[in-house]
Amino acid sequence: MNKWMSLLGLANRARKIVSGEELVLKEIRNNRAKVILLSDDASPNTMKKISDKCNYYGVPLRIVNDRYTLGQAIGKEARVVIAVTDEGFARKLISLLEI
Repeated sequence: MNKWMSLLGLANRARKIVSGEELVLKEIRNNRAKVILLSDDASPNTMKKISDKCNYYGVPLRIVNDRYTLGQAIGKEARVVIAVTDEGFARKLISLLEI
């Protein structure tokens, strides 16, 4: 398991993440999302919708391997998109995903 996955699991246990397309879009619109993690195998429509919102609201967007990796990181089934709502977790996740 990667370090970023472990950190995402910790953020999940701290209740600092939101998953699901509509809930994530709501967090972005309300300026509560600090970073968005989007799976590489998301549909083109979802990919465009999320990336456009992130660009408009200035929220960092990171692409990760696939929906199963994202779901496994938080101990759930496949997840396509996750928003991290805590600044500290978001900063650390961004630095770990840049490596």
